[in-house]
Amino acid sequence: MQSNPGQTVLPRDDAQSPFAPGPLLRIAHGALAVDIAPLAGGRIAQIFVDRVAWLIGHDHANEAMIAWGSYPMLPWAGRIRHGRFRFRGHRYQLPLNLGDHAIHGVAFGMPWEVAEQSSNHVALSLSLPEDERWPFGGNATQHIEVGENQLRMALTLTAGEHPMPASIGWHPWFQKPDRLDFEPSGFYPRDAEGIATLPLAEPPSAPWDDCFINNKPVLVHRHGQCVRLTSDCSHWVVYDETSHATCVEPQSGPPDAFNLAPEHYLAPGSSISAWFLLEWKKA
Repeated sequence: MQSNPGQTVLPRDDAQSPFAPGPLLRIAHGALAVDIAPLAGGRIAQIFVDRVAWLIGHDHANEAMIAWGSYPMLPWAGRIRHGRFRFRGHRYQLPLNLGDHAIHGVAFGMPWEVAEQSSNHVALSLSLPEDERWPFGGNATQHIEVGENQLRMALTLTAGEHPMPASIGWHPWFQKPDRLDFEPSGFYPRDAEGIATLPLAEPPSAPWDDCFINNKPVLVHRHGQCVRLTSDCSHWVVYDETSHATCVEPQSGPPDAFNLAPEHYLAPGSSISAWFLLEWKKA
């Protein structure tokens, strides 16, 4: 599993490659309908509330793997600096899928299997690779369920035979909101490479492309509707520097977690889990 110190892993921009949704599964309850794309990284392709679309969907302007829907991030969330990290005394090099860094894990570019499906619930599963993309293996599950004006997602990552570093989260591309109510308590300053660093600091004013410590609900207002976002994750990345979308991403740790928090890892057979709840109301 150790990377070859003499091996050169060339930068790749796979995260920018076109990535079609494939067949969609729809779950619904009342005014809420959710389209899921199992083959396109197990992502949610679109969310409709009273026929209002909430996500950036796949189209000719937003066809890159990284750029549409709401997808799970694992076995890491955000960037790993230059795709490099040390774990248990060994050096590892991940493929660079966005510029000079490895971003958002491998799951958002892989086909997931449908384990369960009903009118309001889908369960998906994924076996992680054990190769140059990710040398540790493991498996993941997702549960996506709709209820009365709410969408609940649960994500679990389980190590296989090998211990492994691990970080998980979600990356929803919300259509540009009219207003975002967000009150974090701290943030990770970014360095010249745009990577999160320590120590924590006071949150800056928007616009953002940053990781924050946040334990309060986040409110996204749009077209007379409001969605309340909560999660058991304490780390939230907010990206609102683009004019067409805002990303609000709960995750279990910061970007570059394998280097910033190397003490957090999974023993063989152990798991990390998280949940993400979206609740709609009139604005």
